[in-house]
Amino acid sequence: MSFEVPASVRPVRDAVYAFMTERVEPAEPVLHKGGEEAAEALAGLQREAKQEGLWALGHPKELGGGGLSFLDYVYVNEVQGRSEYGQLALGTYTLQDSLMLHRYASEAQRERFLGPLVRGETFPSFAMTEPGISSSDPTQLTTTATLEGGEWVIRGRKWFTTAANMAAYTTVMCRTEPEDTSPYLSFSMILVPTDTPGYTIVRDTPVLGLDGGHCEVVYDGVRVPESNLLGPRGHGFVIAQERLGPGRIFHCMRFLGQAQRAFDLMCERLHQRTAFGGPLHEKQLLQQHVFDSYTEIQASRLLTLHAAHKIDSAGDGLGSEARVEIGAIKVVAARMLHNVIDRAIQVHGAEGLTEDTPLGHMYRHARAGRIFDGPDEVHITTTARRILREYGKGRNWEFGLR
Repeated sequence: MSFEVPASVRPVRDAVYAFMTERVEPAEPVLHKGGEEAAEALAGLQREAKQEGLWALGHPKELGGGGLSFLDYVYVNEVQGRSEYGQLALGTYTLQDSLMLHRYASEAQRERFLGPLVRGETFPSFAMTEPGISSSDPTQLTTTATLEGGEWVIRGRKWFTTAANMAAYTTVMCRTEPEDTSPYLSFSMILVPTDTPGYTIVRDTPVLGLDGGHCEVVYDGVRVPESNLLGPRGHGFVIAQERLGPGRIFHCMRFLGQAQRAFDLMCERLHQRTAFGGPLHEKQLLQQHVFDSYTEIQASRLLTLHAAHKIDSAGDGLGSEARVEIGAIKVVAARMLHNVIDRAIQVHGAEGLTEDTPLGHMYRHARAGRIFDGPDEVHITTTARRILREYGKGRNWEFGLR
């Protein structure tokens, strides 16, 4: 496989890059503020993306998307990721949920939930994490759903349900089976419209001072039809893993875009400023920042492309054959992003701490990347175990054949 952008993907990648740098990034100050002006700005960007054929590029064609292969989408997503608003403006924010519904939804569910998602008419949300529970071990989740008179009755509390405050529905992972059932067959996914009585958003949980729509939600006897069950009953873990596996790679793709942007800002700053009798770019300690950032970005990019290539080769787009690669890159890329932005802030000095550059906002989001979709420690442990399992079977981990 080539690590350069293929000629076939270059035109659409260039178009997305121009869209991001010329329209999305300049709109960030307005989008950060939220409110009606931000909503109008985002809607305008979405209209332009659709008009220019840049909408939902990673979605399958049969859903109305661009139909890019998983690997080709990496090259596009790494420039789309330059801004946290890229996926919203270009219609790919819904990709994980759209693929989940595409695989498991009934015809009625597809008509009600899936079509509007891909068209950008509605937003999804996903509820798994619970306050007071170590969510890196989801067998401990306490939210329950019981069947009563043809309806699921849901009781519990979730948090970090991202976008619940603007979503049309939430996919809720909850216990549906008796306590003596295997914990990995005890949970199901249920689709809950956010206007259902008993569905109450308690707060937008601030994350390092940012209100990003990470909502805490109470389910107080929420009732939805039995037909709102997504996929087989008791298969919530399977569905969650299929959703989260590729999703972690999507995060890493966007991490690359953020890192590229921070790297550009750092290198440009080094050429703009002088101190102690010479330009900053001639100072060896600052050249160290460039070297370290280059090597970390490049290593992360190659690991991401390798993982995406393995997912693409498997043909199912689920990542089941690339769990070592996904686990490794989720840790490495999140750490890389944090380090690169940190160095860029250091090079900018006091200005890097202000809102005069995007770095402070990026830095806070980057730190969260080491926790969401599984903390570093979990991925390190599961990845090492999978590798060591091969040696336990008398096989080695031959890098040249992996």
